[in-house]
Amino acid sequence: MIRTQVQIPGELYVNAKRVAARREISLAELVRRGLEYMIAVSAVDSPAEAWTLPKAKSLGGSDPFAAPGWRADIHRSGLRVAEEPDVYPAAKPGGRKKPR
Repeated sequence: MIRTQVQIPGELYVNAKRVAARREISLAELVRRGLEYMIAVSAVDSPAEAWTLPKAKSLGGSDPFAAPGWRADIHRSGLRVAEEPDVYPAAKPGGRKKPR
């Protein structure tokens, strides 16, 4: 076991002591468990385990982005897009509406 010092704000110390007392464990045990949890949920990789992009899966069907006018086709076909409806308004005789 390695002994170390950590500086934490007073309010955090008081709250941590309260949690440790409620769980009937020492503050040191609470800190150890907290560190173990953070390491488990964090992406801590060694340089040898560099992340690479996974291979693409075929979802079937045709590629909607292969057509040259795919942006316009999406809005004409009635497909839903992520933008709010008034960002790409339909053309009106009086001119184009500015996006918000």
